[in-house]
Amino acid sequence: MNQSVRTVEDYLLHLKSKGFLFREDAVGFIYFGQQYTNSTDEIANTAIEITLMAQKGFDGSFYISLLETFASNKIDSRKAAWKLVEKMELLAV
Repeated sequence: MNQSVRTVEDYLLHLKSKGFLFREDAVGFIYFGQQYTNSTDEIANTAIEITLMAQKGFDGSFYISLLETFASNKIDSRKAAWKLVEKMELLAV
């Protein structure tokens, strides 16, 4: 993902251009999760990216759980989010 912060809407359009299609309910869930956890666009985008990598598709419950984990650990940047994911060994290497 481009390291520059973009809005969730911009990121979803970027993913669409790469062939990732989200159903309308998934998009609604993405925005709900972001609002529910009071996450920034950067954190929400990172959670979307990690969810897609870990689940090989969009899994709403995994995404929400990830956002909640970031919030409870006071994660406030993409770099910190990735460090936590590595520490938790969420992605198979």
